Amino acid sequence: MEILFVIGFFLMLLLTGVSLLGVIAALIVATVLMFLGGLFALVIKLLPWLVLAVVAVWVYRAFTTPQGEVKLNRLKRKISKLERNGWR
Repeated sequence: MEILFVIGFFLMLLLTGVSLLGVIAALIVATVLMFLGGLFALVIKLLPWLVLAVVAVWVYRAFTTPQGEVKLNRLKRKISKLERNGWR
């Protein structure tokens, strides 16, 4: 990500000329680019955890609602039946 800062800084210096105003503009643009790049990287890094949280909530709600309890009891009965019949 530092390369974005360097490229943005030098491009802005070339476009605006080397002056105090140019340096300030270059710093502002580079800061914005680094901020957006960091946010993008953070979203990519956290995406698997966000998906895992969504799946966990979906599974929890699927088995704790009244319809979900029926499904859970049916699953428990199937497991009990398999254990009685020696599925291993």
